[in-house]
Amino acid sequence: MTKDMTLSQITGTDLIAWGHLPGAQFPALLERAEAMIADGASVEDIRATLEVEKPKVLPKIPLHATGAVPFHENIRAETPDEEDNVAKVRETMKVLMRTPTVVSGAVMPDACPAGPVGTIPVGGVVAAKNAIHPGMHSADICCSVMMTDLGDADPKTVLDAAQSVTHFGPGGRRNGARFTTSLKLLDAFRENPFLNHPKIMRMAQEHMGTQGDGNHFLFIGRSRNTGRVAMVTHHGSRGPGAVLYKLGMDVAQKFRKQISPETLKQNAWIPADSAEGIAYWEALQLIRKWTKANHNALHQATVEAGRLGDVGERIWNEHNFVFKRGDLYYHGKGATPAWDHYAQDATGRTLIPLNMAEPVLVVRGSDAGHALGFSPHGAGRNFSRSEHRRRMGEVTPEEQLKAETSGLDVRFHAGGIDASELPSSYKSAASVVDQIKDYGLAEIEDYIDPYGCVMAGDVPPFWMTRKKERR
Repeated sequence: MTKDMTLSQITGTDLIAWGHLPGAQFPALLERAEAMIADGASVEDIRATLEVEKPKVLPKIPLHATGAVPFHENIRAETPDEEDNVAKVRETMKVLMRTPTVVSGAVMPDACPAGPVGTIPVGGVVAAKNAIHPGMHSADICCSVMMTDLGDADPKTVLDAAQSVTHFGPGGRRNGARFTTSLKLLDAFRENPFLNHPKIMRMAQEHMGTQGDGNHFLFIGRSRNTGRVAMVTHHGSRGPGAVLYKLGMDVAQKFRKQISPETLKQNAWIPADSAEGIAYWEALQLIRKWTKANHNALHQATVEAGRLGDVGERIWNEHNFVFKRGDLYYHGKGATPAWDHYAQDATGRTLIPLNMAEPVLVVRGSDAGHALGFSPHGAGRNFSRSEHRRRMGEVTPEEQLKAETSGLDVRFHAGGIDASELPSSYKSAASVVDQIKDYGLAEIEDYIDPYGCVMAGDVPPFWMTRKKERR
């Protein structure tokens, strides 16, 4: 190619032929080439000079052999549906464990598939060496639960107050109804290359004080130990976290293509010691702060709206996140850290909700090695939402709700009854509790028995709402 090339014809195509990878650096390289042409340099001189600018070709990292990295099973099947579920979880974990960075894994009693084979299941835990896998914490980064002891308050008064201040459904709060977002936290967002993004900055303000949809909830119950009323919220980092996840996956894909193209796309990773990995880890910690502030805002607003005075302790924990312990990064997808001081604000106790008709468990983790130090995050599902609706047959959502939640005050804030969130859509709560005990995953210290809850309800997907708005 260089034989027939005149010195005025060096282009990006020539750079590629010389082994340069296309990217943002190309304009600067071409500018340098043009300057050398003007100085009378030969093609060979230009090529030799630019040779040092070629990115280092990283060695390709192969997948682990099937079965080379085992994982722990803390789950048992007691029904045909559970047998099918466990088989699918086992299948996806076997493929997942071939990911080159992975050194260990575990599944919890609430495990269920969450995507194509090879995707970390809900109730899955993966330990990785020098790697952060965005796909293993999912788009709902820092999905978490918070409980506040509200003393001798009337539970209906609390539920009314909570419903008056919360926000379920797609999108954020309108102008005039927004909660305050810490300016210090927003400044920290601006200093992070992942979070300094127009959409994230806007959503960080609009989505403060919102809970989203799906299985997110606001639960009111009473402690068996003390008889005091408690409020529990469940949601993640909303829009800011979802955008961060996408940006993280984009970066992880670039690394995957360079160093491990055989790795499944959903298991791509960012090397933790790279500049991108350090910035992404910091972004995760800031998103965690935002999410905790979001919970706090809703709890405090409820206290003020209900004029509640006898407020006790407040505890919280996340279950869709990445935790660093020693030199390993532990990815919990619907799994709760069960060791003391997993974070500076950890209290040693965590929460495990089951379903709207069952208690929220207050537990102290046992840091079991066969669970990689985790416990379940909830009850999990044995089949999909659509399969649950199919099995309902001719029974209406109203009839199903009445049959499954008799005596409870269940409210759907932004839509109709979401039958896919009824107790029958989840695993047996009693079975999950038994397995927590049998596998030694946590010590149950209290049960918060349900009075009622608020959920989003049967809300159309955001893309459908946007489509209607465009018409």
